[in-house]
Amino acid sequence: MNECVQVKKTKLFALSSNPELASIISKTANIPLSPIELIRFSDGEIGLNIVESVRGHDVFVIQTTSNPTNEHLMELLIFADAVRRASANSLTVIMPYYGYSRQDRKAKSRQPITAKLVADLLQVAHVDRIICMDLHAAQIQGFFNIPIDNFPAGPLLANYFLKRKKLDNLVIVSPDHGGATRARQFAKILNAPLAIIDKRRPDVNKAEVMSIIGDVKGKVAIVVDDIIDTAGTLLVGTEALLKEGATEVYAAATHAIFSGNAINNIKNSKLKKVIVTDTIKLTDEAKKCNKIVQISIGNLIGQSILHIIEDKPISQIFDKIETFEVVNE
Repeated sequence: MNECVQVKKTKLFALSSNPELASIISKTANIPLSPIELIRFSDGEIGLNIVESVRGHDVFVIQTTSNPTNEHLMELLIFADAVRRASANSLTVIMPYYGYSRQDRKAKSRQPITAKLVADLLQVAHVDRIICMDLHAAQIQGFFNIPIDNFPAGPLLANYFLKRKKLDNLVIVSPDHGGATRARQFAKILNAPLAIIDKRRPDVNKAEVMSIIGDVKGKVAIVVDDIIDTAGTLLVGTEALLKEGATEVYAAATHAIFSGNAINNIKNSKLKKVIVTDTIKLTDEAKKCNKIVQISIGNLIGQSILHIIEDKPISQIFDKIETFEVVNE
């Protein structure tokens, strides 16, 4: 084990949301996962027991707040309370997918800002630091009064296309105006032009394409987004790109929520491949879909933990992202 890890008395835990990702992070950081007892009572309450002493330790816990979001969030809050009562030195939460991130503002006069509420809950639970991947809205970082690292998955996803697919005549497509910055960074890595889908949303999880801004005719399009939920918006965009003359359409996204009929939608679509990361655990159905490829962020997070422990700049990691691990293809 890394000598610095031993000196700083570090422990790494994983709650129930994504054990496969936790295993990769543990292996990369060379820190074993410490045992924890999670209990489900008959009335739905969650119980928890930390088996080993964490007194004076810097504690890291891995928990993505995906479906069932409320249960995973409650597990995390209960764990944070247990860690504090056990006299840990600090608590860093590795939350690759930040649940409720799409509720980051008031779209109507009497709506909540639930992303801010989640931030408040985590801080009241005495969390010291948060690590996330591709927050849906960058301003969520401002909801916290503690350090929060928002890591981009774009370099990992782009490297998949650079090293595994090696496609020619590319165009990178943002599914809306809000995602243009993310898509532009992706386009820079692949040295490709940018296009934007101009769309409107008449209702939740529904989209209508108004026009395509940019030239996609005769090109291989890669639609870059942070989240794929029902995949309805993605498929509408795919049809519009093909109608405008794109020869093939791929998709790349950080968070594979895949709710509702998403898998069937993707299976029956004209998409060539959908590349996602393992911020969210894939269902068995998704793993069997030959159009879905999943690459891991585990090595990136594991290296980040070591940099935090050793008080090194985390930005150095993103300057040399060259490798990726395909966990499902």
